[in-house]
Amino acid sequence: MRILFRLAVLLPFTSVFVSPASAQATAADIVAAHIRSQGYPCDAPQAAKRDPRASRPDEPVWLLTCSNARYRVRLIPDMAAAVEQIH
Repeated sequence: MRILFRLAVLLPFTSVFVSPASAQATAADIVAAHIRSQGYPCDAPQAAKRDPRASRPDEPVWLLTCSNARYRVRLIPDMAAAVEQIH
C-alpha cells in the first residue's frame, strides 16, 4: 500500500525534470507562437532568453532569436504581446 502511495505521489513529477536545452527550446517555441499569432515572422525559433532587467511582475520580457529576425517580446496577460524587432 505504501509503495502505491509513493508512486501516486511521485509519478506526476517525473516529467518535471527536463534539461535546460529542452526548456530553452520550449520557451523559444512558445514565444515564437505568440508573435506569429500577431503577424510577425519567426522562422525556426532558435533561442529565447528572459531579460530580467526589462521584465516587470507579471510581464516577462524575452529576447527571441529566430533564423530570420530577433525580437524583444513583452508578454502581457490577457493582451497582445508588445513586440519590438531588434536589428
